[in-house]
Amino acid sequence: MNFGAEIPFVTHLGFVLELFEGGESAIGYTPRPEHLNSFAVTHGGAIMTLLDVTMAVAARSVQKDMGVVTIEMKTSFMQPAPGDGSKLTAKGRLMHRSITLAFTEATLYDAKGRACAHATGTFKYVRGLATGLKTANMLNPPVSPISTD
Repeated sequence: MNFGAEIPFVTHLGFVLELFEGGESAIGYTPRPEHLNSFAVTHGGAIMTLLDVTMAVAARSVQKDMGVVTIEMKTSFMQPAPGDGSKLTAKGRLMHRSITLAFTEATLYDAKGRACAHATGTFKYVRGLATGLKTANMLNPPVSPISTD
């Protein structure tokens, strides 16, 4: 299963898409040592990225030909997410959608099913992202491993 677009930072972090349909999403993540903070637990920046992507995927799951950009996001950290090599899972859901906006939430769970962090976010649906006065970056579909030659 792929994210519907190539996202280099997500690939770098090693997120694994597990659910991408009907307004719901799930992403697995096993933090590596370089993703930990000085307390040897998963860094808050990695957690926020995971929650952001999980909410974006939930928003996109109802219209996969569109991209989304984060308008705002609020994150609450409830307890440390382990950095012991165990898998974390983020589950997201689309709460409401208008023509141009998606209102979402996501929760990060540790391997024992305990909630570690929760986020809410607002996303704007876009076909392309303006990058300058006369340029735009379009949603890039993933590169197919199957050759059409």
